[in-house]
Amino acid sequence: MESIAIALCLIPAALCGLAEGLATGKAVDAVARQPEASGKISSMLLMGLALTEASSIYGFVVALIMLFR
Repeated sequence: MESIAIALCLIPAALCGLAEGLATGKAVDAVARQPEASGKISSMLLMGLALTEASSIYGFVVALIMLFR
């Protein structure tokens, strides 16, 4: 049962790459459409990527805590 709980905690870590890839692709499309707005788009992209990465790290840390307790 513990291994299932650890695997569930790692789901955000596994899906983080997919979410970041989709966000980056959408940002590149937006910059291609409006190059003058690239500064705003890149700042919003970095904020979104940081939040996505944070959720991945939180899931990984909880899984490590559960594994080594």
